[in-house]
Amino acid sequence: MNLKEFFEIHPKAALAYSGGTDSTYLMYAAENAGADIKAYFVKSAFQPDRELKDAQKISSELGVKLEIITLDVLGDKDIIENRNNRCYYCKKKIMSAIMKKANEDGYFEIIDGTNSSDNIADRPGTKALEELNIRSPLKECGITKELVRKYSRRANLPTWNKPSASCLATRIPSGVIITKELLCKTDSAENFLYSIGFRDFRVRLDGDNARIELADGEMMKAVEMKKEITDKLKLYYDKVTLDLEARDE
Repeated sequence: MNLKEFFEIHPKAALAYSGGTDSTYLMYAAENAGADIKAYFVKSAFQPDRELKDAQKISSELGVKLEIITLDVLGDKDIIENRNNRCYYCKKKIMSAIMKKANEDGYFEIIDGTNSSDNIADRPGTKALEELNIRSPLKECGITKELVRKYSRRANLPTWNKPSASCLATRIPSGVIITKELLCKTDSAENFLYSIGFRDFRVRLDGDNARIELADGEMMKAVEMKKEITDKLKLYYDKVTLDLEARDE
């Protein structure tokens, strides 16, 4: 089955939208197939504002209606305790909120951008998708991340080479209680790196220190700008370190 056939069988669906490469291509494919698609973006303390801005810009360009759902994740004990299965509770809360609003809007098929190369073993949130009967068309049609990027480039989508993103909570080690303060300093540090031209990175909490992870192509730039980066990030952390192992997508 290909995506066109999927949307012929499921011509009306609500899309859990992040503004990233996978869900943007899925939005494009649904619209291109003539499906009745509505996108839902869940805004919480875990999402940088720039991700919301990207989602609003892209959905507008593709002519797909986007609804913003505001969600309080910091009030959920199962999430902020940050155990190994935090993503399960977070994904279930997010998808349940989308499902509730989508059903109210008359959309009873919920889809997301999980692709066929996503490693289920590394994604506790997959269990929540299964429990809520969320469909993942890219995965069902055997479309890998590599193919999503290839097809997105062919379709001139601005996200074809966008680095993979993950929520701010992933920067905080498992077992460390997630607080608004930790999320805010992570967001501030990453916004700074983004503002000076970095695109594929993470600023991870390491005790009271920051550990910067970068793609291989941005490593030398960080070394050249080490004073500027260190001076800024030490407003939020005791020390700033650079992980010399290049991060994978």
